[in-house]
Amino acid sequence: MLGCAFNRIQFTPDLMPSDVTGSPVYDERIHDFRFRPGPVFTQLLLADEINRAPAKTHSALLEIMQETRVTIDGVNHAIERPFLVLATQNPIESEGTYNLPEAQLDRFLFKLVVGYPSVSEEQNILRLHTRGLGPDSLLTEALATVTGPEEVLAMQAHCASVLVDDHVLGYITDLVRKTRRWPTFSLGASPRAGVAVLRGARAIAALEGRDYAVPDDVQEVVLPALRHRIMLTPEAEVEGRGADELLTELVRSVEVPLR
Repeated sequence: MLGCAFNRIQFTPDLMPSDVTGSPVYDERIHDFRFRPGPVFTQLLLADEINRAPAKTHSALLEIMQETRVTIDGVNHAIERPFLVLATQNPIESEGTYNLPEAQLDRFLFKLVVGYPSVSEEQNILRLHTRGLGPDSLLTEALATVTGPEEVLAMQAHCASVLVDDHVLGYITDLVRKTRRWPTFSLGASPRAGVAVLRGARAIAALEGRDYAVPDDVQEVVLPALRHRIMLTPEAEVEGRGADELLTELVRSVEVPLR
């Protein structure tokens, strides 16, 4: 565990923006309103089943995820850093789900696709339950605090110091701009997508002990950084094409810089 403060919000159709951010509450002791912080005032926020809430509730997270602050009645309330939003969502085919707005999706650095477990993994899940070991007990026994907020901030600063040469920056720019012209995409990636790829490539380089990024680092993060930022054309969807498949074709079409 990171040793950071953690909150979880279960998103539901009746969840209001004030349930996320907090709201002014009348205090009889001072005969005035005081701000009561919502669950978003934390360091690690889990937005569980985020696409079960309507768009007006998602909009409460836009300022928070971009500027790490909440504005209520014209007053800015800063959120302690480091701050990270993790979200889960159900497939859009599931009953009671909404499409997330593009502006909301664009604020998430990566999208990871979690499928069903393998046969052996599913058998292990059942085996653990026969021994009376549920998820909560496993997490309690296996997890330990290994760092703290100060070290997380230091690692973020270290990643931000990784050198990125102009030829790598040009490669990222070419990839992002080509998504706007790709024939099977009705909506390409925004400039924020390039920033996400850059930040991911720097983190990969730092994890591998390098102080510079290379095109391989870019290729490693391009799918999770872009798959939620593009929209397929109706024709591609009818043909059963997937975002990852089409992005892979796009990446292969862009020349990799040699130096």
